[in-house]
Amino acid sequence: MSCQSDPYIFSSDTLPSDLRFLPPLANGLLGWRVYNNIMHMGGVYNGEGGRCHRADVPCPLAVRVMIEEPARHTYSLNTHTGVFTHTMSSASVTVSQSLYSHRYYPNLMVMEVLLVRQVTSEEPITVQLLSSFTPQSKDIAFQSGPDYKGGSHIYGKTTSAEIPGGFCPEVHLIWTPIPPSLTLLPEQSQARWGFILTVANSLDSAEASFDEGLSLMATGGLRPSHEKAWKELWLQSKVEVVGSESLCKAVIGCLFYLLGAFPSIHDTTRSFGGVSPGGLSNGGDGQDYWGHVFWDQDIWMYPGIALFYPKLARAVLEYRVGTMDGAKDNAQKQGYKGLKFPWESAVSGREVCPEDIYGQQEIHINGDVTLAFQHYLYLTEDLSMFTEGRGSELIYGVADYWVSRVTWNPGDQKYHLLGVMPPDEYYYNVNNSVYTNTAAKFSLQFAVELAALLRHPAPKEWQEVAENLQIPFDEESQYHPEYDGYTKGHPVKQADAVMLGYPLGLPMSLEVRKNDLEAYEPVTDPHGPAMTWGMFAIGWLELGEAEKAHGLLQKCFNNIQGPFQVWSESSDGSGAVNFLTGMGGFLQAVLFGYTGFRVQRDCLAFSPLLPKDISELCVRGVNYLGSQMDWLMRKDDICIILREQTSSADKIPSHNLHVVLKASGTIIPLVPGQPVTFAREPGCICKTASPSSCWPF
Repeated sequence: MSCQSDPYIFSSDTLPSDLRFLPPLANGLLGWRVYNNIMHMGGVYNGEGGRCHRADVPCPLAVRVMIEEPARHTYSLNTHTGVFTHTMSSASVTVSQSLYSHRYYPNLMVMEVLLVRQVTSEEPITVQLLSSFTPQSKDIAFQSGPDYKGGSHIYGKTTSAEIPGGFCPEVHLIWTPIPPSLTLLPEQSQARWGFILTVANSLDSAEASFDEGLSLMATGGLRPSHEKAWKELWLQSKVEVVGSESLCKAVIGCLFYLLGAFPSIHDTTRSFGGVSPGGLSNGGDGQDYWGHVFWDQDIWMYPGIALFYPKLARAVLEYRVGTMDGAKDNAQKQGYKGLKFPWESAVSGREVCPEDIYGQQEIHINGDVTLAFQHYLYLTEDLSMFTEGRGSELIYGVADYWVSRVTWNPGDQKYHLLGVMPPDEYYYNVNNSVYTNTAAKFSLQFAVELAALLRHPAPKEWQEVAENLQIPFDEESQYHPEYDGYTKGHPVKQADAVMLGYPLGLPMSLEVRKNDLEAYEPVTDPHGPAMTWGMFAIGWLELGEAEKAHGLLQKCFNNIQGPFQVWSESSDGSGAVNFLTGMGGFLQAVLFGYTGFRVQRDCLAFSPLLPKDISELCVRGVNYLGSQMDWLMRKDDICIILREQTSSADKIPSHNLHVVLKASGTIIPLVPGQPVTFAREPGCICKTASPSSCWPF
C-alpha cells in the first residue's frame, strides 16, 4: 500500500465544525449527508421551470447515539466498504453506530448499532438514540400509510411538476421504527441492532425492497452484500500513488464520491437521473445548483468514470437520450432546428436554469454532451448505444442545431456563432467563443463520421459548417483568444481556452499550447471553481513540465475540506459542497495528465510523466475495447498487464490488443495475464487487425 496508514479510511476524533462537510453516503439513487434529517432521491424534483430543485425527503436514520459516561470518540469513513462508523469507547462499553447507503440494493439505507461490554458486570448498559427526524417535507405532501411488517410508512407526491401539467413523482418511505434507547442486558456480552429504510417511487417497490432488507437481516447478508458490491467496484478501478500520502487519499476520495453518484453496475432499471455538481446528498431549494445536471457531468465527471466502467458511462448517455424531447423543445423555442440540451437539466430535458441568459447563450453544452458519446464509442466500439440506444439520433440532432445556429459571413467566408456565453461566465453575448466553436466543429465532424459508420446519409451542411467554422486565433501573439474581441490579460473565471488542448484535442503546436497556458494562468480567478487547475496541470504535462503541473494541482487541496475529503466549490469553503465537478477535474489531472492517456478514434494513447514527488502511479482496470488493463508507471519504465477475460456485464466484445511505441515503432502484443514492461516513452494501445474485423476506420 502506498501510504503509511490505510489511505482508504478517513478517520477523525472530532466532526467538522461546519456540518456541510460531513461525509455524504450515496448509491446512485439515494443520497444523504450523515446525521442530516434531509435526504434526496435521484430524479425526484419539485418546482416548475427555474424553481425546480431536488425534493427534500425526510430521513428516519438522522440519529445520534449518546452514552452518559466519558468516552473516546472516533468517526471513520471506510471507502473500501462505503460505511461510516461512529465509535464510542468508554470504560464499560464500546458502542459502534454504522451507516450506509446500500450499494447493491439502491432503495435501501441502513443503520446498525453494536454494543460490546468491556468489563464483566451484572448491570445493564443503555445508550440513547437522539433523532432529528420529522415525517414532513416542504416539497412532498406526506401522509401516513398502514404499517408494513412492523415498518412505519409514509407516502406522498411532490407539490409541483417540472413542466405545466407534468408528472409529479410519488415517494414511499418504509422504515424500522427507531426507539429512544437501546439496552445491553446483564447476561449479554454484546448485542447488535439493525434498522433499515427503503425509499421508492411506488408502494410495490417500497414493500419489495423492505422485504429484501428484512430477509438479508435475517440471514446475516445485509452488510456483506453491500460490502461485496463496493469490493466489486474497486476491483474494476484503482488509482494509487506512491510518494504522496495526501495525493493518494485525495484521488481515492474523488473516486469514492464520484462512484457514489452513479448507479450500481448491476442496475437494470435505466432510471438513472444524471449527476449534479453537489451529488445526490445536496441540491435542495436554493442549494448546490438545485441538484440540476450541467456540463459538469459530461465534461468533468464522466471521463474518469468512463475509463473504467463502460456500463456507468452508458448510463450517462442514456440519461441524455432520455431528455431529447426536452432538448428538441428548447431548440424550437429558440427558433432553431435539432436538439438544444439545457444548460441546467432535471428530468424532462427542458431548460430549468433560473436565469434565462445561461440557457440561451451557454450553448457549448451541446458539444460537451456529444464529446461524451464520442469518447464512449472510441473506448468501446459499442454501436448498440447509437442504434437501438438512439445515440445517433442525438448526435444528428445536435449537428442540425449547429447548422441552424451559425451565421455565414461573406466577408471572411466563415460561419460564426454569435451571441454566446463561453465556459468563462464573466463574459456573455460574445461572438465566436473559441471553446464553443471548437466543440461545435468537433461534434459536427463526429456526426459525419458516425453517419458514415452507420451508412446514414449525412447532410452536406454538416461537413461544410465544420470545415468553415471560425476558430479565433491571434497570429501575432500565436495564441487562442477566448472569443472575438477578447483583450489579452483580462480576468478569466475558470478554465476555458486552455481546454482546447484537453479535453477537446484541437491540434496545435507546442508553442501555441504554451502561449495559451501562459496567457490565461495569471489572469484566472484564484478563487474560481475547483476544477480549473487540473486543466492547467494537464496542459503543462503535455509540455513536459511535470513540476509546474504538480504545483498547480496542489492548489486543489485548498478545496478539500477534511477530515472526510469532502470538496467545496471554492477554496474558501464556499459554493457547492461535495463538489463532484472539482473532484472530476482533479481525477482527470491524474488519469489523463500523469498518464498522458488520450481517447482517440483508433487507439488509446499514453505519454506518462511523473513529478519528482511521485515514484509510482498504479492505475488498475482501464477498460478499452472490452479488455481491462492494469498499468504501473514509474520514472523510467511502464508495466502493463492485460487481465484474463471474465464474463462481463457490459457485453462489449473484446479484441486482441498490442502496444505501439512512438519513437521506436516497436510493437508489443498484449497477452492476458503476462506483464509487459518497457522503457518509458509515448505510445498507444491499438487493436490488432484481424480478417474478421468489421470496424471501418
